[in-house]
Amino acid sequence: MKKVQIPTGEPAGRIICPQCGNTKNFVEIAENVLVSTYYSQNSDGSFTPEENTTEIFGEVKFVCGSCGEDLTRFHGHFLEMSF
Repeated sequence: MKKVQIPTGEPAGRIICPQCGNTKNFVEIAENVLVSTYYSQNSDGSFTPEENTTEIFGEVKFVCGSCGEDLTRFHGHFLEMSF
């Protein structure tokens, strides 16, 4: 089991970019992703999306949305705190 690294920002656990001080904007980047969207065709020939699935086959990175600093060490904490 991989241990989650918790950031030390205030309040406890708040992620702060050590490079630029950003506390608001972050980006999750996934490589080698397969996105499948399932559609139903309507009687008029148009389509309605019914379901989406996403499979990630590559590395997932977590970076600062302001300066691009690699914050992947906090990705586990990000996942736990995403509601």
